[in-house]
This record gives sequence, structure tokens and C-alpha cells, in this order.
Amino acid sequence: MTPYAGEFERYRRLLLGAVAQVDDAAFFAPHGEDGNSLAVIVKHLAGNLASRFTNFLDEDGEKPWRRREDEFDVTGATRAELLAALDASFVILTDTLNALGPSDRERHVTIRGVDFTVDEALARAVAHVAYHVGGAVAIARHAVGDAWCSLSIPRGGTASYNANPTREKLPPPAS
Repeated sequence: MTPYAGEFERYRRLLLGAVAQVDDAAFFAPHGEDGNSLAVIVKHLAGNLASRFTNFLDEDGEKPWRRREDEFDVTGATRAELLAALDASFVILTDTLNALGPSDRERHVTIRGVDFTVDEALARAVAHVAYHVGGAVAIARHAVGDAWCSLSIPRGGTASYNANPTREKLPPPAS
């Protein structure tokens, strides 16, 4: 399952790189009138990944203990607590991916009672993470302004990067 592990790790690094550039005020500030904050995105991804990948092959991905609506309320939470929950969810994800064998790819899992092959569920999860990480990067970049440090190829840096493409394929995270 290393292609999935590498992609999840790429998005984890992007999210952490974006979050690292903002102060706590920007981390907790909602983006727009009814928008999410970076803190909410982190909490939501932590809850989603923990639910989806705990007992991935044997239980529905939407666990009875998950309180999705609570993921959008970060009242009283600290940045450290939210990032620790995110880290814990990525441990669950990584352990699950490392345990999957080639024959598991054709197995079926359910999410909210809907049937998916393992590959479909993993592709769906990568897309969900990518969607939220993209939003988080945009929010952080807006908050930081001109002090932003690019997390990808900066403008004007294409030729230099193409001479040494270091971010195209990450190794899977260590287990």
C-alpha cells in the first residue's frame, strides 16, 4: 500500500508546513463568516482518519463513537492538543496501511453502510485529505501574507526544481 502511504505523508507534511507558519490567532481564526479555521480542519481530519482507519477492514468507517459535528467546534482546545490528535490519527492510518497486503486491495469495506473496495476507500480518503489540506494551505497563506514560505515550487523556481525534483515521490512514513 505504499503509493497511498506516500501520498498521505505528502499531504500531512503540507498541512504541518502550513500550520507551522501561522500564530495561534491565525490558527484559530475562522476563514470568512461561516468558514473553517485551521484548527477546525486539523480536528476534522483527525476525527475522520481515526474513524475511517480504526479496524478498517472489519468495521464501518463511520464509527459510532465519532462525533463529526463536534469536530467543527474547537472551543477550549489547544493547538498542541489538536496537533497531537492529528498525529495519533496518522499513526492509526499508517499502521493500517502497513498491515494491508496485496490481496486486501480487492476486499470490500463500508463507509456509512456504502460498499467500497479497499482501493476505492483509500482513493476517497486521499482525495478528502487533499481537499482539506488545500483549503488549509490557502487559509494559512492568506494569513501569513508576504512572509509565506512556499511549500511547493515557488514562482520562478521551476527550472531549478526540475533539475533536482525532490518532492515528486516521498518514501512512505516509517512505522
